[in-house]
Amino acid sequence: MEEMITAVVPVYNEEKALAETIEKLKTVLAEGGFKHEIIVVDDGSTDGTPDVLGKIDGIQAVTHPVNLGYGKALKTGISRAGGNWIIIIDADGSYKAEDMPRLLEHRGKYDMVVGLRKGKRSYDSFPRRPAKWFLNRLAGYLAGRDIPDVNSGMRVFKKDLALKFWHLFPDRFSFTTTLTMCFIGAGYSVKYVNIDYLKRIGKSKIAPFHFLQFVNLVIKLVVYFEPLKVFVPASLVIFLFGIFFALYSFLFLHRIMDVTVILLLLSSLQVFFFGLLAELIVKRSNR
Repeated sequence: MEEMITAVVPVYNEEKALAETIEKLKTVLAEGGFKHEIIVVDDGSTDGTPDVLGKIDGIQAVTHPVNLGYGKALKTGISRAGGNWIIIIDADGSYKAEDMPRLLEHRGKYDMVVGLRKGKRSYDSFPRRPAKWFLNRLAGYLAGRDIPDVNSGMRVFKKDLALKFWHLFPDRFSFTTTLTMCFIGAGYSVKYVNIDYLKRIGKSKIAPFHFLQFVNLVIKLVVYFEPLKVFVPASLVIFLFGIFFALYSFLFLHRIMDVTVILLLLSSLQVFFFGLLAELIVKRSNR
């Protein structure tokens, strides 16, 4: 039986690039001989997006009455998907639909295939580069493997595996980050394929404060899968602060012990044992 592929395209105020993105996606999937459906979720757009969407044939269009978030739009589309392989791609012109077949050719051999934004054409605004580099390094360190692109918006994955983590998926921008960390944390196979990444058409919806939300999310997900990777370093840092204050107290204040030192050392032990407890809970639940 031929596999069905469902393409889910979240849209919010993308009137300028929407039609071209969908038409190219329709073309590459048809020319590739893939049995497919395309679900476009308009997440409460306030520009001309609904009018553009109404003129596109051969798709399923779903509309949120108000803006509920990028993640919510993806969840709406995935929940309606008839295929067990899900494609996601943004409609802002930053991803090339022509790259999608190169991701699809790896399906079956891998549980998820992610477009790595390091092709021949790879646009990225300067302010975002350090933040993206730090986020990828942090995610890779905590996950215990290299993660070259934790939040790429172009990927292919198994629907049934994604549904296992449905309760973890947020409604806002961190959906793709969560998806990456969940698949890797649960031990599923993930393949990265180089793709072009172009300057988006229209205004970005990502704000500077979203970076802190991404970092917070990565740490939470690692605690969910591998808590010791967070608690042990935190315990060690607190312990080292305790040693530092002990030496300072002895050398400069001429006191052998200090209340601050005692509190820091006890806190270090508490954090470590909290980590052990969290690890036992995770292992037990996985069993």
